[in-house]
Parts: sequence; C-alpha cells; structure tokens
Amino acid sequence: MPILLPYYAALFGGILIAVCGQLLLKAGVQGTTSFAAQLTNGFTIVGVAFYGFAALLYLIAIRKIPLSIAYPSVAVSYVVVAVVAHFLWDETLTAGKIVAILLILAGVALLQRA
Repeated sequence: MPILLPYYAALFGGILIAVCGQLLLKAGVQGTTSFAAQLTNGFTIVGVAFYGFAALLYLIAIRKIPLSIAYPSVAVSYVVVAVVAHFLWDETLTAGKIVAILLILAGVALLQRA
C-alpha cells in the first residue's frame, strides 16, 4: 500500500476538491435570475475550475488504482455534499437519506477491502 499512497492521496484530494467545486456551483446559482447570470457568477467560474483540477488529480489516481475501485470511491463526495448542504443551506436529511448515506459509506468501505 505505501507505493499506492500518492495515488490514493490524489484520489482523496480530487474528491475533496470536487466537493468544494459542487458547493461553489450551488453558491453560484444562489440569487441569480438567469442562466447567463449563473454562468458568469464568480462562484460558478471558480467551481468549474475546481472540477477541472479535481479531474487532473483523478487522472493521477487512476494511473495505479483500478478504475473499479477509484470510480465508486468518488461516491463519498455525495455523502459529504449532502451533509454540508444540510448545514449550509438547511437542506433536509430525512431518515431515508441518512440510510442511503450509510449504505454508500458501507459500500465504499467494502470496496476498499476487496
């Protein structure tokens, strides 16, 4: 595993940066009145840039991590975004959503052990 550590670090970093990108995109659409305004919002532009940087880190990660492990691991971002959105924008976390989040985490953990 130590030889793969930089690749897993790139995967983890890419996931975190993509989460930031998603949150920035959400911030970019807040209070805008048109699609053009959304596209030109600073938060949106930075969010798209974050996605691009996350993609570069993902490319590094999949050089050595099997795609069958790396790609499903990106599902962790869904969990983080849902939880952060709950706190930032008061989006609801119903019992069903919490169960789904736990299932995603269990699936990713199981995948890493396979």
